Amino acid sequence: MQQHSYADVEALVSYITPSERKPFAYEFEPPAGVPRRSASYRDYPVRIRNARSLMHAPTLDEQGFALRRHRTRVVDFYDEAEVRSVYYAEVRELVKEAIGASSVVVFDHTVRGNSESSRSGTRIHEPVSRVHNDYTAESALKRVRDVVPAEDAERLLRHRIVEVNVWRPIRGPLQTMPLGMLDARSLGPGDLVACDLIYRDRVGEIYYVAHRPQHKWYYFPDMRREEALLLKCFDTDASVTQFGAHAAFRHPRTPSNGPPRESIEARTFAFFAPPAVA
Repeated sequence: MQQHSYADVEALVSYITPSERKPFAYEFEPPAGVPRRSASYRDYPVRIRNARSLMHAPTLDEQGFALRRHRTRVVDFYDEAEVRSVYYAEVRELVKEAIGASSVVVFDHTVRGNSESSRSGTRIHEPVSRVHNDYTAESALKRVRDVVPAEDAERLLRHRIVEVNVWRPIRGPLQTMPLGMLDARSLGPGDLVACDLIYRDRVGEIYYVAHRPQHKWYYFPDMRREEALLLKCFDTDASVTQFGAHAAFRHPRTPSNGPPRESIEARTFAFFAPPAVA
């Protein structure tokens, strides 16, 4: 299979157009007469640099993303039971080692492909080209309380908490709809736009991103199955990068017969609280 050259590329990513009203998006078919999304988005051409060519590897606490070589024992990422029994434990150890956390909780995952469909009982979602970050400060802390037992949550919330997504190709080298990461240091005041995500049983909140010419973008060409990309979505520590942003993009040199994108992202909370005293 022909591989991309490792040169930088120019591609389109979709930024939100800010408005006076808080945007919303339904994660299911909305009521009659209600739009699926209230916001408008505009595609902008951006230069996306090859992160493999950087002299110093990006880090979670600076750029908001980091690449790790990480082999997995998972045979079938479309097998929900195998992902939860095998992959969750692998991801937990990967994140714990990468950032020095005292404990890590893996609380969900998403499989993405070329269409919204189902395979082996796993729902497959399309890649997202809208520039976004999965959590706001408010929704991240609320999610901690959702996934951690109440008797532990308040103790954990008194210490540093980091939400990290672990993203990897299911098959590689990945050449279709790779993931671009926005260097968190290039985000400016007002770039992050909070948006309500409306589910059938709850309302979540994410950040979309407004365009700024100074934004700097990176990606890792031809990612393989044994590579894992760590994405910081939220950090309670204000002395380091707290929020990142990312988006899928159409690579201009994707082969016409290139296989469709297949990827999985697992979401985690890393805790820095000391172990509870029995």
